[in-house]
Amino acid sequence: MNTTTRSPIGILGTGSVAESLARGLRALGHPVMVAGRDAQAAAAKLQAFSAETGVMTGDYAQAAAFGAIVFLAVKGVAAEATLAPVAGALAGKVVVDATNPIEDAPPEHGVLRFFTGPNDSLGERLQRAFPALRVVKAFNTVGAALYFRPALAGGAGSMFIAGNDETAKQDVAALIRDFGWEPYDCGLIEGARVTEPLCQLWCLPGFLRNDWAHAFKVVAAG
Repeated sequence: MNTTTRSPIGILGTGSVAESLARGLRALGHPVMVAGRDAQAAAAKLQAFSAETGVMTGDYAQAAAFGAIVFLAVKGVAAEATLAPVAGALAGKVVVDATNPIEDAPPEHGVLRFFTGPNDSLGERLQRAFPALRVVKAFNTVGAALYFRPALAGGAGSMFIAGNDETAKQDVAALIRDFGWEPYDCGLIEGARVTEPLCQLWCLPGFLRNDWAHAFKVVAAG
Protein backbone atom coordinates (compact mmCIF):
# COMPACT_ATOMS: atom_id res chain seq x y z
CA MET A 1 0.00 0.00 0.00
CA ASN A 2 1.32 3.45 -0.92
CA THR A 3 0.56 5.57 2.14
CA THR A 4 1.12 8.70 0.03
CA THR A 5 -2.10 8.00 -1.85
CA ARG A 6 -3.98 7.54 1.44
CA SER A 7 -5.93 4.46 0.46
CA PRO A 8 -9.50 3.97 1.71
CA ILE A 9 -9.80 2.00 4.93
CA GLY A 10 -12.80 0.03 6.18
CA ILE A 11 -13.34 -0.74 9.85
CA LEU A 12 -15.68 -3.50 11.00
CA GLY A 13 -16.90 -2.42 14.43
CA THR A 14 -18.24 0.74 16.07
CA GLY A 15 -16.70 0.65 19.56
CA SER A 16 -13.75 2.47 21.12
CA VAL A 17 -11.16 0.48 19.15
CA ALA A 18 -12.87 1.34 15.88
CA GLU A 19 -13.16 5.01 16.82
CA SER A 20 -9.50 5.29 17.84
CA LEU A 21 -8.36 3.63 14.63
CA ALA A 22 -10.65 5.85 12.57
CA ARG A 23 -9.50 9.02 14.30
CA GLY A 24 -5.85 8.20 13.61
CA LEU A 25 -6.47 7.18 10.02
CA ARG A 26 -8.44 10.35 9.33
CA ALA A 27 -5.63 12.43 10.85
CA LEU A 28 -3.33 10.78 8.30
CA GLY A 29 -5.71 11.67 5.48
CA HIS A 30 -7.22 8.26 4.74
CA PRO A 31 -10.87 8.02 3.69
CA VAL A 32 -12.47 5.83 6.37
CA MET A 33 -15.74 3.94 6.68
CA VAL A 34 -16.71 2.62 10.12
CA ALA A 35 -19.33 -0.10 10.00
CA GLY A 36 -21.75 -2.05 12.14
CA ARG A 37 -24.09 -4.93 11.40
CA ASP A 38 -26.81 -2.43 10.48
CA ALA A 39 -25.99 0.73 8.54
CA GLN A 40 -28.74 2.85 10.10
CA ALA A 41 -27.77 1.84 13.62
CA ALA A 42 -24.11 2.59 12.91
CA ALA A 43 -25.01 6.01 11.49
CA ALA A 44 -27.10 6.86 14.55
CA LYS A 45 -24.46 5.66 17.03
CA LEU A 46 -21.61 7.48 15.27
CA GLN A 47 -23.47 10.62 14.22
CA ALA A 48 -21.45 13.02 16.39
CA PHE A 49 -18.18 11.18 15.76
CA SER A 50 -18.77 11.21 12.01
CA ALA A 51 -19.53 14.92 12.03
CA GLU A 52 -16.35 15.61 14.01
CA THR A 53 -13.94 13.42 12.03
CA GLY A 54 -15.46 13.09 8.58
CA VAL A 55 -15.64 9.29 8.70
CA MET A 56 -18.32 7.59 6.67
CA THR A 57 -20.56 4.95 8.16
CA GLY A 58 -22.19 1.84 6.75
CA ASP A 59 -22.73 -1.84 7.30
CA TYR A 60 -20.11 -4.59 7.21
CA ALA A 61 -20.65 -5.37 3.54
CA GLN A 62 -20.23 -1.73 2.55
CA ALA A 63 -17.02 -1.33 4.57
CA ALA A 64 -15.61 -4.59 3.20
CA ALA A 65 -16.16 -3.33 -0.34
CA PHE A 66 -14.91 0.18 0.47
CA GLY A 67 -11.59 -0.56 2.11
CA ALA A 68 -8.32 -1.35 0.35
CA ILE A 69 -7.36 -2.49 3.85
CA VAL A 70 -10.01 -3.53 6.37
CA PHE A 71 -9.64 -3.57 10.16
CA LEU A 72 -11.53 -6.09 12.27
CA ALA A 73 -12.39 -4.25 15.49
CA VAL A 74 -15.15 -6.25 17.18
CA LYS A 75 -15.24 -8.42 20.28
CA GLY A 76 -13.22 -11.59 19.84
CA VAL A 77 -16.27 -13.74 20.46
CA ALA A 78 -17.92 -12.13 17.41
CA ALA A 79 -14.88 -12.08 15.11
CA GLU A 80 -15.59 -15.14 12.99
CA ALA A 81 -19.31 -14.40 12.67
CA THR A 82 -18.50 -10.85 11.57
CA LEU A 83 -16.17 -11.96 8.79
CA ALA A 84 -18.25 -14.88 7.50
CA PRO A 85 -20.87 -12.88 5.51
CA VAL A 86 -18.26 -10.56 3.95
CA ALA A 87 -15.42 -13.02 3.33
CA GLY A 88 -16.06 -12.97 -0.41
CA ALA A 89 -15.71 -9.20 -0.60
CA LEU A 90 -12.54 -9.39 1.51
CA ALA A 91 -10.84 -12.08 -0.58
CA GLY A 92 -7.31 -10.98 -1.41
CA LYS A 93 -7.49 -7.94 0.86
CA VAL A 94 -5.39 -7.19 3.91
CA VAL A 95 -7.49 -7.72 7.03
CA VAL A 96 -5.93 -6.27 10.18
CA ASP A 97 -7.11 -8.39 13.07
CA ALA A 98 -7.16 -6.13 16.13
CA THR A 99 -9.21 -8.59 18.20
CA ASN A 100 -8.31 -10.73 21.21
CA PRO A 101 -9.97 -13.99 22.31
CA ILE A 102 -11.48 -12.53 25.49
CA GLU A 103 -14.27 -14.53 27.07
CA ASP A 104 -17.53 -12.89 28.12
CA ALA A 105 -16.48 -13.34 31.74
CA PRO A 106 -14.90 -11.09 34.39
CA PRO A 107 -11.12 -11.12 34.91
CA GLU A 108 -9.74 -13.50 37.53
CA HIS A 109 -7.60 -11.48 39.95
CA GLY A 110 -6.89 -9.05 37.14
CA VAL A 111 -6.22 -11.66 34.45
CA LEU A 112 -8.55 -11.71 31.45
CA ARG A 113 -9.98 -15.10 30.53
CA PHE A 114 -9.32 -16.32 26.98
CA PHE A 115 -11.31 -18.88 25.01
CA THR A 116 -8.15 -20.09 23.24
CA GLY A 117 -5.37 -22.27 24.62
CA PRO A 118 -1.59 -21.76 24.63
CA ASN A 119 -1.08 -23.57 21.31
CA ASP A 120 -3.82 -21.70 19.48
CA SER A 121 -4.86 -18.13 18.74
CA LEU A 122 -7.82 -16.25 17.39
CA GLY A 123 -5.66 -14.93 14.57
CA GLU A 124 -4.92 -18.48 13.44
CA ARG A 125 -8.56 -19.48 13.67
CA LEU A 126 -9.58 -16.58 11.46
CA GLN A 127 -6.89 -17.29 8.88
CA ARG A 128 -7.88 -20.98 8.77
CA ALA A 129 -11.58 -20.16 8.49
CA PHE A 130 -11.02 -17.59 5.72
CA PRO A 131 -7.92 -18.65 3.76
CA ALA A 132 -8.50 -16.09 0.97
CA LEU A 133 -8.02 -13.23 3.45
CA ARG A 134 -4.55 -11.83 4.09
CA VAL A 135 -4.85 -11.67 7.89
CA VAL A 136 -2.35 -9.61 9.87
CA LYS A 137 -2.64 -9.60 13.65
CA ALA A 138 -1.86 -6.10 14.97
CA PHE A 139 -3.12 -3.30 17.23
CA ASN A 140 -4.13 -5.86 19.88
CA THR A 141 -1.40 -5.39 22.51
CA VAL A 142 -2.14 -1.87 23.78
CA GLY A 143 -5.24 0.09 24.73
CA ALA A 144 -7.04 1.96 21.99
CA ALA A 145 -6.48 5.32 23.68
CA LEU A 146 -2.75 4.96 22.96
CA TYR A 147 -3.02 3.93 19.32
CA PHE A 148 -2.16 7.19 17.60
CA ARG A 149 1.20 8.83 18.25
CA PRO A 150 1.23 8.38 22.04
CA ALA A 151 3.71 10.30 24.19
CA LEU A 152 5.75 7.45 25.68
CA ALA A 153 8.69 8.07 28.00
CA GLY A 154 10.88 5.53 26.20
CA GLY A 155 10.14 6.76 22.69
CA ALA A 156 8.22 4.79 20.09
CA GLY A 157 6.75 1.59 21.49
CA SER A 158 6.69 -1.80 19.78
CA MET A 159 3.59 -2.80 17.83
CA PHE A 160 3.65 -6.55 17.29
CA ILE A 161 2.47 -8.06 14.03
CA ALA A 162 2.02 -11.61 12.75
CA GLY A 163 0.76 -12.96 9.44
CA ASN A 164 1.50 -15.29 6.56
CA ASP A 165 1.66 -12.70 3.75
CA GLU A 166 4.85 -10.64 3.73
CA THR A 167 3.47 -7.89 1.50
CA ALA A 168 0.41 -7.56 3.73
CA LYS A 169 2.66 -7.21 6.76
CA GLN A 170 4.68 -4.52 5.00
CA ASP A 171 1.48 -2.57 4.31
CA VAL A 172 0.42 -2.84 7.94
CA ALA A 173 3.92 -1.96 9.14
CA ALA A 174 3.73 1.26 7.11
CA LEU A 175 0.49 2.19 8.86
CA ILE A 176 2.02 1.32 12.22
CA ARG A 177 4.92 3.70 11.58
CA ASP A 178 2.45 6.40 10.53
CA PHE A 179 0.70 5.85 13.86
CA GLY A 180 3.98 6.52 15.69
CA TRP A 181 5.01 2.96 16.59
CA GLU A 182 7.82 0.60 15.63
CA PRO A 183 6.50 -2.60 14.02
CA TYR A 184 7.94 -5.80 15.46
CA ASP A 185 7.48 -8.83 13.22
CA CYS A 186 6.55 -12.01 15.08
CA GLY A 187 6.57 -14.18 11.98
CA LEU A 188 3.70 -16.20 10.58
CA ILE A 189 0.17 -16.11 11.96
CA GLU A 190 1.18 -18.59 14.69
CA GLY A 191 2.96 -15.59 16.22
CA ALA A 192 -0.47 -14.47 17.38
CA ARG A 193 -0.15 -17.18 20.04
CA VAL A 194 2.34 -14.95 21.83
CA THR A 195 1.00 -11.51 20.90
CA GLU A 196 -2.60 -12.12 22.01
CA PRO A 197 -1.59 -12.90 25.62
CA LEU A 198 0.19 -9.53 25.71
CA CYS A 199 -3.32 -8.09 25.90
CA GLN A 200 -3.74 -9.91 29.21
CA LEU A 201 -0.43 -8.55 30.45
CA TRP A 202 -1.21 -5.02 29.27
CA CYS A 203 -4.60 -5.04 31.02
CA LEU A 204 -3.33 -6.53 34.30
CA PRO A 205 -2.04 -3.26 35.84
CA GLY A 206 -5.28 -1.60 34.80
CA PHE A 207 -7.48 -4.07 36.59
CA LEU A 208 -5.22 -4.24 39.64
CA ARG A 209 -4.17 -0.58 40.00
CA ASN A 210 -6.19 1.41 37.43
CA ASP A 211 -2.96 1.93 35.47
CA TRP A 212 -3.72 2.03 31.75
CA ALA A 213 -0.89 4.35 30.64
CA HIS A 214 1.89 2.05 29.48
CA ALA A 215 3.12 0.16 26.43
CA PHE A 216 5.56 -2.57 25.43
CA LYS A 217 8.93 -1.92 23.81
CA VAL A 218 11.51 -4.41 22.62
CA VAL A 219 15.02 -3.13 23.44
CA ALA A 220 18.36 -4.57 22.39
CA ALA A 221 20.88 -5.71 24.99
CA GLY A 222 24.23 -4.01 25.35
